[in-house]
Amino acid sequence: MTGTDTRRPGRGWLLRLVLTFSFAQGAVSMARPAVSYRALALGADERAIGVITAVYALLPLLVAVPLGRRTDHGRCAPLLVTGVALISGGCALSGLAGSLPAMAAWSGVMGLGHLCFVIGAQSIVARRSAPEERDRNFGHFTIGASLGQLIGPAAAGLVISEHDGRMAPTSATALLVSGAVAAVSYASLWRLEQRARTAPSGAPAVAAGPPVPVRGILRTRGVPAGIFMSLAVLSATDILTAYLPVIGEDRAIAPTTIGLLLSLRAAATIACRLVMTPMIRWLGRTALMVVSCALAGVLCGGLVLPVPVWALAAMLLALGFCLGVGQPLSMTTVVQAAPERARSTALALRLTGNRLGQVAAPAGAGLLAGVAGTAAPFVLLGALLLASAALAARTGPERGGGTTPGAGGVPAPAAEATGPAVKATGPAAEGEAAPAPEEEAGQGRVGHGTGGPQACPQTRPQARPKGP
Repeated sequence: MTGTDTRRPGRGWLLRLVLTFSFAQGAVSMARPAVSYRALALGADERAIGVITAVYALLPLLVAVPLGRRTDHGRCAPLLVTGVALISGGCALSGLAGSLPAMAAWSGVMGLGHLCFVIGAQSIVARRSAPEERDRNFGHFTIGASLGQLIGPAAAGLVISEHDGRMAPTSATALLVSGAVAAVSYASLWRLEQRARTAPSGAPAVAAGPPVPVRGILRTRGVPAGIFMSLAVLSATDILTAYLPVIGEDRAIAPTTIGLLLSLRAAATIACRLVMTPMIRWLGRTALMVVSCALAGVLCGGLVLPVPVWALAAMLLALGFCLGVGQPLSMTTVVQAAPERARSTALALRLTGNRLGQVAAPAGAGLLAGVAGTAAPFVLLGALLLASAALAARTGPERGGGTTPGAGGVPAPAAEATGPAVKATGPAAEGEAAPAPEEEAGQGRVGHGTGGPQACPQTRPQARPKGP
């Protein structure tokens, strides 16, 4: 392949990744309510349902950072293959399980598979996208999750029936179907990551370097903001899904209408991600994160007002649009801010924050609802989102733009001090675009932070003798 072919691959890989994510996320979104119905059919109470749900979120926390470390220094595609296998197996075996402990165990396997898949998929997007393309590509990537979240629960509702004691067999059927849906993902899991290429003769060896400490990653400017924003947005989506039916019950809104309102929210999120790039050009990344989180916080608080259904629908449309910004831009923020050789680990830490939020936010919302009524969870969400907006504002425009010379752990003054050597390396002066062939190889070469300043002094002396 020529340098042009290598540096500017087509975007077919991104479309296939979105399709794969749609099936995988759709399977999980279909299986999670089916797991609850299946557990109820096996005699579970509210406490048992909570334990099974917690296992899904908590078990992956033990392996998130090790998986990120492994991906930083290896290929990403095997994680996708493993993740789909675990999702499919966890869904199907949950449908065959005959006891609550078995349900909890297979729910944990499903959660582990989802974590493996998402870490691998996000790392592929980070490696195969040029810095100026990351916002757009992450936005399109998360459309896959939105499609799965839109279709999965509706499909589960169509299959599961509570009439005449049929919930046990129909919930088992829904889980088996979700396992088959996940397996369909294998149809598009090809050539998402190119094989490793032999380094050119005379090229400097890639220095792996010691792993970046987790504390060091978390203290990098921009990483905490990205993690907290992702946690707040995901918590808002989960609690909104859980507590909007409660508001509907209080206001005598039919369950069918509530389901339509939730679908409108999901559709608005998809629409937001389709126009992510123009919004970033108009406002800038940092301003867009701040404005979207702040508006989402205000809208969450406004949901408790006694407004008519049409006004509630308008508020949910606006809220869904604002929430669509958080996930893709939090990925880009974390990737741009983290040291290059620890980007997959940083993405894994972001997912760890998501899992913690999925456990802590609903628990806190439940406690508040029991004490202060159904309005309290939405006030909590508003406070979380406003805090996320304040934290995003502190990242500064230099992190928001994604083109700062110091991004990825390379100090900006050092990049400027290289003078002509930086110009000689072209895109390598930004520490990102030049190693694109190695990024596609999936070996984590770019993630060692040696592409910029270290490469310049070596290429410069070799170029001089060839001049005469």
